[in-house]
This record gives sequence, structure tokens and C-alpha cells, in this order.
Amino acid sequence: MEDLWVMITASLVAASCGFIGCFLILRRMALLGDAISHAVLLGVVLAFLLTRNLGAWPMFAGAAVMGLLTTFLVQLFHRAGAQEDAAIGVTFTALFSLGVVLLTLYADDVHLDTEHVLFGEIAYVPWDVLVWNGVELGPRAVWMVGGVFALSLLVTGLFFKEFKLVAFDPVLAASMGFPVTLLHYVQMTLVSLTTVAAFDSVGAILAIAMLIAPGATAYLLTDRLEHMLALSVVAGVAAALSGYALAAWLDVSISGSMATAAGLLFALAFLLSPKHGVLVRRWQQRRIAPDAP
Repeated sequence: MEDLWVMITASLVAASCGFIGCFLILRRMALLGDAISHAVLLGVVLAFLLTRNLGAWPMFAGAAVMGLLTTFLVQLFHRAGAQEDAAIGVTFTALFSLGVVLLTLYADDVHLDTEHVLFGEIAYVPWDVLVWNGVELGPRAVWMVGGVFALSLLVTGLFFKEFKLVAFDPVLAASMGFPVTLLHYVQMTLVSLTTVAAFDSVGAILAIAMLIAPGATAYLLTDRLEHMLALSVVAGVAAALSGYALAAWLDVSISGSMATAAGLLFALAFLLSPKHGVLVRRWQQRRIAPDAP
């Protein structure tokens, strides 16, 4: 039963990250997920210092607030003239470093460390159970990640047309009167919540991998956003399940195996995608010009 809960949690993390990650890829903001997943360490540390509580909800709230602050600062620096990649790099390294300093100064004696935040340990998920009125409802991570994924599906469904237009042509969206800035922050709020919910269970590294790799894989397989969203969920779940099987077979890190599987799926799509695959395009070129070198 523990193995099943781990696979369910991993699949939910992969599906939720892959789904919202599609918009980051289309908007060329994939590194923002990396920034958020690192910067939330400061939010976790501050939440502990304020509440002296290592419970899931104070940590989640602190990390979510810091995720939103990271998004705001990146946008602020970019609008002030900094290159977007530079704004992302400066913001997340500064916030992450401050979190490390505060952690070392004031919380070095508690079970809260950078290794836990970065790598997580999904194998422990089945033992952190949500209890309501004395009834065990299953792992807390399943409810947390599943709840955030449901919220992402609901908000994206309500604003799908607006998100789609902003993703492909924000200038046109602004000229048509769409509140581009508000939509940006709504979408970044979903990214922050998804990242925080995911990294609490699986660590920042796997959360980053699942934010980028499934969406990038789906991007190579279709030109339609609706299909891309669905394929990103399929690719994410496939990476989670195959990665878990690989980890069980080799007796290695579960998160590392899942991230590796996600990378392998991307490599397969990069080579064999019907429209954008490198090998497929070369084969088509040889059919058109058989004598070409």
C-alpha cells in the first residue's frame, strides 16, 4: 500500500507541474519555476521563525508567500530594465542565500535543512497522514498536491481563452483590453502554489524537472495548446511511474530516477517527434532530396 501512495503522489506532482509548466514554456519563463522552488527556502525558514512550528500548513503558507514575492521581484526588475534571465538569477540566488544564512543562524538545530528542501524524500509520504475527526484520510501530500492541481484545472478552465492569448501574443491581448498583468499574477500564483505543494513532498529538484520536462516533451509532439496540456500530464505520469519502477529495480533515489525518466522521455520526443523530431526531419529531407549529403 505504501508503494501505491508513493506512485499516486508522484503522479499528481508530475501531472500538476507538467500542466502549469506548459504556460511557462510557451511564455519562455521556464527558469521562473527554478527560481521559485529555490527562493521558497526563505519563506519556509521565516515561517518557522515566526511560528516555531514545523507543521505543513505554516510551511506551505510561508513558501507560497515567498513564491509570489519572487514572481513580483522578477517582474519588477525586468520592467526596470534588467534582462529577464538576469532578474531571475539575481532574485532567486539572493533569496535562497538569505534563507541559508537565517537557517544556519537561528534554526540549525531543527529538522529543517537545505538538503531536505532540495531533494525531499517521497518515500516518507505514506507516513505523514491527514487526520480529520479521528479518521485517517490518506497521505497529506496527496490532498495538498491534488487540491492545488484541482485549483489549477479550475482556474485554467475559467480563463483558458485569456491564458492562451497571453501565452502566444501578450501585446495583442493588451491591445484587446485583456488585463495582462493581472492574468500574469494569477498564473504565477498557480505556479507558486504548485511548486510549493510539490517540493514539500518531493524536493525542489524533482519539482523543477516536472515543471519543465513534461511540458517541453508535449511541446515537441503537438501544435495545439489543448493537446499540449493533456500530453504534458500523460508524459509526467509516465515519467513518475517508470522512474519509480527504475528506482525499485536499481535501489536508487526515487526522485532522481523520476527526473531521469522525464529527461529520457524528452530525448525520445526530441529525436522521434512526428513533426519536430531531429531523426524524422532528416528522414523527410532525404526522401525529398535523396542525393543530399
